[in-house]
Amino acid sequence: MTYQSALLERFSQRKSCRVCLRVLVFSGLTLGVISLADAQNPSSGMGLPPGLAAGATPPSLQQPPSGQSATAMAQTPQSRGQGEVTAGGQLPRAAGQEHRVYDLTPYTRYLTKQDHPEQAIVDWILRETGTDIWFSEPFGFMNATRDSLSVYHTPEVHQVIAGIVDRFVAGEVEPQIMHLRLMTVGNPNWRARAHMLMTHVPVDSPGVQAWLLSKENAAMVLNMLRQRTDAREVQGVDMPVFNGQTERIAQTRGRNYVRNVRESPNGWPPYEPETGEVQEGYQLALSPLLSTDGRIIDCMIKADIDQVDKLNHVDLELPLRNQQVHRTRIDVPQVVSWRLHERFRWESDKVLLLSCGVVASPERTGGSSLLNLDMLTGTTTGRADALLFIAFRGRASENLQAPAASSAPIRSAANPYGGSNRGRY
Repeated sequence: MTYQSALLERFSQRKSCRVCLRVLVFSGLTLGVISLADAQNPSSGMGLPPGLAAGATPPSLQQPPSGQSATAMAQTPQSRGQGEVTAGGQLPRAAGQEHRVYDLTPYTRYLTKQDHPEQAIVDWILRETGTDIWFSEPFGFMNATRDSLSVYHTPEVHQVIAGIVDRFVAGEVEPQIMHLRLMTVGNPNWRARAHMLMTHVPVDSPGVQAWLLSKENAAMVLNMLRQRTDAREVQGVDMPVFNGQTERIAQTRGRNYVRNVRESPNGWPPYEPETGEVQEGYQLALSPLLSTDGRIIDCMIKADIDQVDKLNHVDLELPLRNQQVHRTRIDVPQVVSWRLHERFRWESDKVLLLSCGVVASPERTGGSSLLNLDMLTGTTTGRADALLFIAFRGRASENLQAPAASSAPIRSAANPYGGSNRGRY
Protein backbone atom coordinates (compact mmCIF):
# COMPACT_ATOMS: atom_id res chain seq x y z
CA MET A 1 0.00 0.00 0.00
CA THR A 2 1.30 3.40 -0.89
CA TYR A 3 1.78 6.20 1.65
CA GLN A 4 -1.09 8.20 0.20
CA SER A 5 -3.52 5.24 0.44
CA ALA A 6 -2.55 4.58 4.04
CA LEU A 7 -3.12 8.23 4.93
CA LEU A 8 -6.60 8.23 3.39
CA GLU A 9 -7.55 4.95 5.17
CA ARG A 10 -6.42 6.43 8.49
CA PHE A 11 -8.67 9.49 8.11
CA SER A 12 -11.65 7.40 6.99
CA GLN A 13 -11.55 5.23 10.13
CA ARG A 14 -12.23 8.25 12.36
CA LYS A 15 -15.96 8.42 13.17
CA SER A 16 -15.94 12.16 13.88
CA CYS A 17 -14.27 12.95 10.61
CA ARG A 18 -16.31 14.22 7.69
CA VAL A 19 -13.73 14.32 4.98
CA CYS A 20 -15.09 17.07 2.83
CA LEU A 21 -11.71 17.51 1.33
CA ARG A 22 -9.97 19.09 -1.53
CA VAL A 23 -7.22 16.91 -2.82
CA LEU A 24 -4.74 18.75 -4.95
CA VAL A 25 -3.22 16.50 -7.54
CA PHE A 26 -0.38 17.47 -9.79
CA SER A 27 1.16 14.96 -12.23
CA GLY A 28 -0.64 12.06 -10.48
CA LEU A 29 0.82 12.89 -7.03
CA THR A 30 -1.32 13.80 -4.01
CA LEU A 31 -0.02 17.14 -2.71
CA GLY A 32 -2.18 17.73 0.35
CA VAL A 33 -5.33 16.82 2.25
CA ILE A 34 -7.28 19.34 4.39
CA SER A 35 -9.78 17.94 6.88
CA LEU A 36 -12.82 20.01 7.84
CA ALA A 37 -13.19 17.96 11.00
CA ASP A 38 -9.72 19.02 12.15
CA ALA A 39 -10.68 22.64 11.56
CA GLN A 40 -13.56 22.17 14.01
CA ASN A 41 -11.50 20.26 16.56
CA PRO A 42 -10.26 22.58 19.36
CA SER A 43 -7.22 20.42 19.92
CA SER A 44 -6.02 20.73 16.37
CA GLY A 45 -4.65 23.74 14.54
CA MET A 46 -4.86 22.26 11.04
CA GLY A 47 -6.86 24.09 8.37
CA LEU A 48 -7.33 27.38 10.34
CA PRO A 49 -7.25 30.60 8.35
CA PRO A 50 -4.72 33.21 9.52
CA GLY A 51 -5.84 35.17 12.61
CA LEU A 52 -8.64 32.74 13.52
CA ALA A 53 -8.41 31.22 17.00
CA ALA A 54 -8.38 27.45 17.41
CA GLY A 55 -11.90 26.06 17.61
CA ALA A 56 -13.54 29.12 16.04
CA THR A 57 -15.85 28.65 13.11
CA PRO A 58 -15.03 30.77 10.06
CA PRO A 59 -17.70 33.42 9.45
CA SER A 60 -18.47 32.05 6.01
CA LEU A 61 -19.37 28.69 7.55
CA GLN A 62 -21.41 29.93 10.47
CA GLN A 63 -25.06 28.93 10.36
CA PRO A 64 -27.65 31.72 10.45
CA PRO A 65 -29.85 31.96 13.55
CA SER A 66 -32.83 29.66 13.69
CA GLY A 67 -35.75 30.90 11.69
CA GLN A 68 -33.61 33.21 9.53
CA SER A 69 -32.21 32.04 6.25
CA ALA A 70 -29.05 33.23 4.59
CA THR A 71 -31.16 35.01 1.99
CA ALA A 72 -32.99 36.95 4.69
CA MET A 73 -29.69 37.99 6.25
CA ALA A 74 -28.47 39.28 2.91
CA GLN A 75 -31.52 41.53 2.74
CA THR A 76 -31.05 43.23 6.12
CA PRO A 77 -30.67 47.07 6.11
CA GLN A 78 -27.10 46.77 7.38
CA SER A 79 -25.99 44.79 4.31
CA ARG A 80 -27.82 47.19 1.98
CA GLY A 81 -26.10 50.21 3.53
CA GLN A 82 -29.39 51.80 4.57
CA GLY A 83 -28.45 52.43 8.17
CA GLU A 84 -30.08 51.19 11.32
CA VAL A 85 -33.17 52.48 13.09
CA THR A 86 -32.20 53.17 16.71
CA ALA A 87 -34.00 54.26 19.86
CA GLY A 88 -37.37 53.41 18.37
CA GLY A 89 -36.98 56.10 15.72
CA GLN A 90 -36.57 58.92 18.25
CA LEU A 91 -34.03 61.70 17.67
CA PRO A 92 -31.02 61.86 20.05
CA ARG A 93 -31.40 64.35 22.91
CA ALA A 94 -28.23 63.73 24.88
CA ALA A 95 -27.22 67.43 24.64
CA GLY A 96 -30.72 68.80 25.27
CA GLN A 97 -31.53 69.35 21.59
CA GLU A 98 -34.81 71.03 20.68
CA HIS A 99 -36.79 71.14 17.48
CA ARG A 100 -38.02 74.62 16.53
CA VAL A 101 -39.72 75.97 13.42
CA TYR A 102 -39.13 79.60 12.44
CA ASP A 103 -41.65 81.50 10.32
CA LEU A 104 -39.99 83.08 7.28
CA THR A 105 -43.06 84.47 5.51
CA PRO A 106 -42.62 88.05 6.85
CA TYR A 107 -39.45 88.12 4.75
CA THR A 108 -40.04 85.80 1.80
CA ARG A 109 -43.50 87.05 0.84
CA TYR A 110 -41.97 90.27 -0.47
CA LEU A 111 -39.42 88.47 -2.66
CA THR A 112 -41.80 87.18 -5.29
CA LYS A 113 -39.21 87.38 -8.08
CA GLN A 114 -36.41 85.69 -6.14
CA ASP A 115 -35.78 81.98 -6.62
CA HIS A 116 -35.36 80.25 -3.26
CA PRO A 117 -35.02 83.40 -1.13
CA GLU A 118 -34.78 81.20 1.97
CA GLN A 119 -31.35 80.05 0.79
CA ALA A 120 -29.91 83.41 1.85
CA ILE A 121 -31.04 82.73 5.44
CA VAL A 122 -29.38 79.31 5.42
CA ASP A 123 -26.20 80.85 4.00
CA TRP A 124 -25.99 83.48 6.71
CA ILE A 125 -26.69 80.94 9.45
CA LEU A 126 -23.82 78.80 8.21
CA ARG A 127 -21.55 81.83 8.04
CA GLU A 128 -22.42 82.63 11.66
CA THR A 129 -22.31 79.11 13.12
CA GLY A 130 -19.82 77.47 10.78
CA THR A 131 -20.47 74.14 9.11
CA ASP A 132 -18.75 71.81 11.59
CA ILE A 133 -21.52 71.85 14.20
CA TRP A 134 -23.97 70.41 11.64
CA PHE A 135 -21.77 67.42 10.83
CA SER A 136 -20.41 66.51 14.26
CA GLU A 137 -21.64 66.03 17.82
CA PRO A 138 -24.12 66.92 19.13
CA PHE A 139 -26.61 65.74 16.53
CA GLY A 140 -28.58 68.43 14.72
CA PHE A 141 -30.12 69.33 11.39
CA MET A 142 -31.55 72.29 9.50
CA ASN A 143 -34.04 72.40 6.64
CA ALA A 144 -35.60 75.42 4.95
CA THR A 145 -38.58 76.03 2.71
CA ARG A 146 -39.91 79.30 1.39
CA ASP A 147 -42.27 79.60 4.39
CA SER A 148 -40.38 78.11 7.31
CA LEU A 149 -37.03 77.08 8.73
CA SER A 150 -36.89 73.82 10.67
CA VAL A 151 -33.95 73.42 13.06
CA TYR A 152 -33.05 70.68 15.54
CA HIS A 153 -30.12 71.57 17.80
CA THR A 154 -29.09 72.74 21.25
CA PRO A 155 -30.58 75.88 22.88
CA GLU A 156 -27.26 77.72 22.42
CA VAL A 157 -27.37 77.17 18.66
CA HIS A 158 -31.04 78.17 18.55
CA GLN A 159 -30.12 81.45 20.21
CA VAL A 160 -27.65 82.25 17.42
CA ILE A 161 -30.12 81.19 14.73
CA ALA A 162 -32.91 83.27 16.25
CA GLY A 163 -30.70 86.36 16.06
CA ILE A 164 -29.98 85.78 12.35
CA VAL A 165 -33.60 85.01 11.46
CA ASP A 166 -34.75 88.11 13.32
CA ARG A 167 -32.54 90.30 11.12
CA PHE A 168 -34.40 88.96 8.10
CA VAL A 169 -38.01 88.82 9.28
CA ALA A 170 -37.93 91.98 11.45
CA GLY A 171 -35.48 93.95 9.30
CA GLU A 172 -35.80 95.87 6.07
CA VAL A 173 -37.91 94.23 3.37
CA GLU A 174 -37.37 96.91 0.73
CA PRO A 175 -34.31 96.74 -1.56
CA GLN A 176 -31.34 98.67 -0.24
CA ILE A 177 -28.69 100.59 -2.18
CA MET A 178 -25.04 99.61 -1.88
CA HIS A 179 -22.77 102.09 -3.67
CA LEU A 180 -19.64 100.51 -5.16
CA ARG A 181 -16.72 102.43 -6.62
CA LEU A 182 -13.74 100.59 -8.08
CA MET A 183 -10.57 102.57 -8.77
CA THR A 184 -6.99 101.75 -9.73
CA VAL A 185 -3.88 103.69 -8.70
CA GLY A 186 -0.53 103.03 -10.33
CA ASN A 187 1.53 103.74 -7.20
CA PRO A 188 0.48 102.83 -3.63
CA ASN A 189 2.02 106.01 -2.18
CA TRP A 190 -1.46 107.58 -2.04
CA ARG A 191 -1.56 106.23 1.52
CA ALA A 192 0.93 108.92 2.67
CA ARG A 193 -1.65 111.70 2.44
CA ALA A 194 -4.74 109.64 3.29
CA HIS A 195 -3.36 107.74 6.27
CA MET A 196 -4.69 110.09 8.96
CA LEU A 197 -8.19 110.08 7.43
CA MET A 198 -8.67 106.31 7.70
CA THR A 199 -9.05 103.77 10.52
CA HIS A 200 -7.38 100.45 9.80
CA VAL A 201 -9.37 97.23 10.37
CA PRO A 202 -7.95 93.68 10.41
CA VAL A 203 -8.31 91.44 7.36
CA ASP A 204 -7.62 87.71 7.10
CA SER A 205 -7.02 87.56 3.34
CA PRO A 206 -3.29 87.89 2.55
CA GLY A 207 -2.26 91.11 0.84
CA VAL A 208 -5.58 92.86 1.49
CA GLN A 209 -5.96 95.98 3.60
CA ALA A 210 -9.19 97.55 4.84
CA TRP A 211 -10.09 100.90 6.38
CA LEU A 212 -13.20 102.60 7.70
CA LEU A 213 -13.85 106.22 6.84
CA SER A 214 -16.55 108.70 7.65
CA LYS A 215 -18.44 109.81 4.57
CA GLU A 216 -16.75 113.21 4.76
CA ASN A 217 -13.26 111.68 4.89
CA ALA A 218 -14.16 109.28 2.09
CA ALA A 219 -15.04 112.25 -0.10
CA MET A 220 -11.67 113.85 0.69
CA VAL A 221 -9.77 110.66 -0.20
CA LEU A 222 -11.67 110.36 -3.47
CA ASN A 223 -10.80 113.96 -4.32
CA MET A 224 -7.10 113.25 -3.64
CA LEU A 225 -7.16 110.21 -5.90
CA ARG A 226 -8.89 112.00 -8.75
CA GLN A 227 -6.10 114.57 -8.81
CA ARG A 228 -3.49 111.89 -9.51
CA THR A 229 -2.44 111.16 -13.07
CA ASP A 230 -2.04 107.41 -12.36
CA ALA A 231 -5.55 107.01 -10.89
CA ARG A 232 -8.45 105.71 -12.95
CA GLU A 233 -12.07 105.10 -11.99
CA VAL A 234 -13.06 101.72 -13.40
CA GLN A 235 -16.62 101.38 -12.13
CA GLY A 236 -19.10 103.36 -10.09
CA VAL A 237 -22.57 101.98 -9.57
CA ASP A 238 -25.50 101.93 -7.16
CA MET A 239 -26.45 98.30 -6.62
CA PRO A 240 -29.99 97.58 -5.34
CA VAL A 241 -30.06 94.42 -3.25
CA PHE A 242 -32.56 92.88 -0.84
CA ASN A 243 -31.42 92.43 2.73
CA GLY A 244 -29.28 89.30 2.99
CA GLN A 245 -29.51 88.37 -0.69
CA THR A 246 -26.48 88.11 -2.98
CA GLU A 247 -26.05 90.38 -5.98
CA ARG A 248 -23.33 89.93 -8.60
CA ILE A 249 -21.77 92.23 -11.13
CA ALA A 250 -19.09 91.46 -13.67
CA GLN A 251 -17.08 93.20 -16.32
CA THR A 252 -15.12 90.69 -18.36
CA ARG A 253 -14.02 90.14 -21.91
CA GLY A 254 -12.58 87.15 -23.69
CA ARG A 255 -9.08 86.96 -25.09
CA ASN A 256 -8.44 84.36 -27.79
CA TYR A 257 -5.25 82.39 -28.22
CA VAL A 258 -4.03 79.32 -30.13
CA ARG A 259 -3.90 76.49 -27.62
CA ASN A 260 -3.31 73.51 -29.94
CA VAL A 261 -2.63 72.49 -33.52
CA ARG A 262 -4.33 69.43 -35.02
CA GLU A 263 -4.40 67.68 -38.36
CA SER A 264 -6.89 69.08 -40.80
CA PRO A 265 -9.68 66.66 -41.79
CA ASN A 266 -9.73 68.15 -45.31
CA GLY A 267 -6.08 67.43 -45.96
CA TRP A 268 -5.19 71.02 -46.80
CA PRO A 269 -3.90 72.94 -45.09
CA PRO A 270 -2.24 70.00 -43.38
CA TYR A 271 -2.75 71.45 -39.90
CA GLU A 272 -5.30 73.81 -38.44
CA PRO A 273 -5.18 75.80 -35.19
CA GLU A 274 -7.44 75.07 -32.25
CA THR A 275 -8.30 78.25 -30.37
CA GLY A 276 -9.16 78.84 -26.73
CA GLU A 277 -10.43 81.79 -24.73
CA VAL A 278 -9.47 83.28 -21.39
CA GLN A 279 -11.90 85.60 -19.61
CA GLU A 280 -10.15 88.59 -18.10
CA GLY A 281 -11.69 91.33 -16.00
CA TYR A 282 -13.39 91.31 -12.64
CA GLN A 283 -16.38 89.66 -10.99
CA LEU A 284 -17.86 90.87 -7.73
CA ALA A 285 -20.46 89.29 -5.43
CA LEU A 286 -21.97 91.22 -2.52
CA SER A 287 -24.33 90.02 0.22
CA PRO A 288 -25.19 92.70 2.83
CA LEU A 289 -27.18 91.95 5.98
CA LEU A 290 -28.47 94.82 8.11
CA SER A 291 -29.21 94.72 11.78
CA THR A 292 -32.83 95.22 12.79
CA ASP A 293 -32.22 98.89 13.62
CA GLY A 294 -30.17 99.44 10.44
CA ARG A 295 -27.11 100.74 12.30
CA ILE A 296 -24.78 97.76 11.68
CA ILE A 297 -24.12 96.04 8.40
CA ASP A 298 -22.51 92.65 7.81
CA CYS A 299 -21.34 92.10 4.29
CA MET A 300 -19.90 89.06 2.54
CA ILE A 301 -17.64 90.21 -0.32
CA LYS A 302 -16.28 87.91 -3.00
CA ALA A 303 -14.10 89.39 -5.74
CA ASP A 304 -12.22 87.72 -8.60
CA ILE A 305 -9.76 89.56 -10.84
CA ASP A 306 -8.10 87.83 -13.79
CA GLN A 307 -5.75 89.30 -16.36
CA VAL A 308 -3.67 87.76 -19.12
CA ASP A 309 -0.22 89.11 -18.37
CA LYS A 310 1.15 87.90 -21.70
CA LEU A 311 0.99 85.02 -24.17
CA ASN A 312 4.09 82.85 -24.20
CA HIS A 313 4.73 81.60 -27.74
CA VAL A 314 5.94 78.07 -28.44
CA ASP A 315 7.17 77.23 -31.96
CA LEU A 316 6.31 73.78 -33.32
CA GLU A 317 7.78 71.81 -36.21
CA LEU A 318 5.25 69.31 -37.54
CA PRO A 319 6.06 66.68 -40.21
CA LEU A 320 4.53 66.71 -43.70
CA ARG A 321 4.09 63.82 -46.11
CA ASN A 322 6.69 65.14 -48.53
CA GLN A 323 9.38 64.85 -45.83
CA GLN A 324 9.25 68.57 -45.18
CA VAL A 325 8.42 70.42 -41.99
CA HIS A 326 5.42 72.61 -41.24
CA ARG A 327 6.27 75.41 -38.82
CA THR A 328 3.56 76.89 -36.63
CA ARG A 329 3.07 78.40 -33.18
CA ILE A 330 0.87 77.86 -30.13
CA ASP A 331 0.31 80.14 -27.14
CA VAL A 332 0.53 79.47 -23.42
CA PRO A 333 -1.36 82.14 -21.41
CA GLN A 334 0.37 83.68 -18.42
CA VAL A 335 -2.59 84.63 -16.23
CA VAL A 336 -2.37 86.84 -13.17
CA SER A 337 -5.28 86.37 -10.75
CA TRP A 338 -6.42 87.73 -7.41
CA ARG A 339 -9.14 86.41 -5.10
CA LEU A 340 -10.99 87.85 -2.12
CA HIS A 341 -13.69 86.07 -0.12
CA GLU A 342 -14.26 87.64 3.28
CA ARG A 343 -16.90 88.97 5.61
CA PHE A 344 -16.82 92.49 7.05
CA ARG A 345 -18.87 94.31 9.69
CA TRP A 346 -19.06 98.06 10.08
CA GLU A 347 -21.40 100.91 11.03
CA SER A 348 -23.77 101.66 8.18
CA ASP A 349 -23.05 105.41 8.26
CA LYS A 350 -19.39 104.82 7.37
CA VAL A 351 -17.56 103.78 4.20
CA LEU A 352 -15.50 100.61 3.86
CA LEU A 353 -12.35 100.95 1.72
CA LEU A 354 -10.57 97.82 0.51
CA SER A 355 -7.14 97.73 -1.07
CA CYS A 356 -6.17 94.58 -2.91
CA GLY A 357 -2.52 95.56 -3.02
CA VAL A 358 -0.60 95.94 -6.27
CA VAL A 359 -2.24 93.17 -8.28
CA ALA A 360 -3.52 92.51 -11.77
CA SER A 361 -5.42 95.56 -12.92
CA PRO A 362 -9.19 94.98 -13.17
CA GLU A 363 -9.08 96.90 -16.45
CA ARG A 364 -6.47 95.70 -18.88
CA THR A 365 -4.05 98.17 -20.44
CA GLY A 366 -2.45 96.97 -23.63
CA GLY A 367 1.20 97.06 -24.54
CA SER A 368 4.26 97.82 -22.48
CA SER A 369 5.38 101.13 -21.11
CA LEU A 370 7.23 103.53 -23.37
CA LEU A 371 11.04 103.41 -23.05
CA ASN A 372 10.67 100.94 -20.16
CA LEU A 373 9.70 103.70 -17.74
CA ASP A 374 8.48 101.08 -15.26
CA MET A 375 11.98 100.90 -13.78
CA LEU A 376 11.94 104.64 -13.10
CA THR A 377 8.42 104.89 -11.69
CA GLY A 378 8.49 101.66 -9.67
CA THR A 379 5.31 100.39 -11.30
CA THR A 380 4.60 97.43 -13.57
CA THR A 381 2.53 97.59 -16.72
CA GLY A 382 -0.79 95.84 -16.09
CA ARG A 383 -0.40 96.17 -12.30
CA ALA A 384 -2.24 98.60 -10.08
CA ASP A 385 -3.41 99.18 -6.53
CA ALA A 386 -7.08 98.22 -6.86
CA LEU A 387 -9.33 100.17 -4.46
CA LEU A 388 -12.95 99.33 -3.70
CA PHE A 389 -15.20 101.81 -1.87
CA ILE A 390 -18.41 100.33 -0.40
CA ALA A 391 -21.04 102.62 1.09
CA PHE A 392 -24.58 101.98 2.30
CA ARG A 393 -27.09 104.50 1.01
CA GLY A 394 -30.37 103.29 2.47
CA ARG A 395 -33.59 102.33 0.74
CA ALA A 396 -33.80 102.20 -3.02
CA SER A 397 -36.97 104.31 -2.95
CA GLU A 398 -34.95 107.15 -1.43
CA ASN A 399 -32.17 106.89 -4.04
CA LEU A 400 -33.96 107.14 -7.36
CA GLN A 401 -31.00 108.36 -9.37
CA ALA A 402 -30.17 105.72 -11.98
CA PRO A 403 -26.56 105.04 -12.95
CA ALA A 404 -25.32 106.19 -16.31
CA ALA A 405 -25.62 103.73 -19.15
CA SER A 406 -21.85 103.68 -19.70
CA SER A 407 -21.18 102.61 -16.11
CA ALA A 408 -23.96 100.06 -15.82
CA PRO A 409 -22.57 96.75 -14.60
CA ILE A 410 -23.11 93.45 -16.28
CA ARG A 411 -25.22 91.24 -14.04
CA SER A 412 -23.83 87.74 -13.94
CA ALA A 413 -26.07 84.71 -13.65
CA ALA A 414 -26.48 83.16 -10.23
CA ASN A 415 -24.65 79.94 -9.54
CA PRO A 416 -26.75 76.81 -10.07
CA TYR A 417 -28.03 74.94 -7.03
CA GLY A 418 -26.41 71.72 -8.18
CA GLY A 419 -23.05 72.58 -6.61
CA SER A 420 -21.89 71.34 -3.23
CA ASN A 421 -21.78 74.71 -1.51
CA ARG A 422 -21.86 77.09 -4.51
CA GLY A 423 -18.77 78.85 -3.20
CA ARG A 424 -20.74 80.62 -0.49
CA TYR A 425 -18.77 79.61 2.59
